[in-house]
Amino acid sequence: MTSNSLDDTVDDAADDTADDAVDEETVSVTTSEEERPPAFRTTSGRERGYHRAAVDTFLAAARESFESESGLTAAEVRIASFPLVREGYIVGDVDAALGRIEDAFAARIREQAVRSGGAEEWVVEARTQAQEILDHLARPRRRKFARTGFLTFGYRIDEVDHVAARIVRYLRDGEDLTVEQLRSAAFRMQRGGYREEQVDALLDAAIDVILAVR
Repeated sequence: MTSNSLDDTVDDAADDTADDAVDEETVSVTTSEEERPPAFRTTSGRERGYHRAAVDTFLAAARESFESESGLTAAEVRIASFPLVREGYIVGDVDAALGRIEDAFAARIREQAVRSGGAEEWVVEARTQAQEILDHLARPRRRKFARTGFLTFGYRIDEVDHVAARIVRYLRDGEDLTVEQLRSAAFRMQRGGYREEQVDALLDAAIDVILAVR
């Protein structure tokens, strides 16, 4: 790996996205664990972190995809997951870097779309997606998503509805809401709660809209 930390190279990637190019240091990893220091801080004691080799492999794939403009997408970066092990990478550090990588992918896609179809077409598409989200969230309180069975756990309904209301206020009224806030949204579980896959899909769609217009 280069002398920069992965956080630094990902910051560079986000900055360079406006030029639709990433230098050779972006999300760079090497195959030899012995020849480089860890890309991130690592956990100690009984604390668990992300499996280092799994993270390094994913970041290498992300770098290759970004440079070749094929393969991974921003959405796939968003849902990346890794085994938890002792002496792994600190979860928060990796998640923050993945967020910046996702931003870089999304910004490149936006710029390519604007060049090919024009800014107006891109805005219309983003507005259409935003309206679809608003239409979904117009459903009555506590009935915005399908529910699990009475004996099955799902996301806690009142917590999801709270986040849903914030998304509505962002899309309808322009109230502040960031990608980072949606990425970090976490819900407790309850029997008969909202189905996780439906909630997660809508959060992903809302993130896509924010990335498209910011």
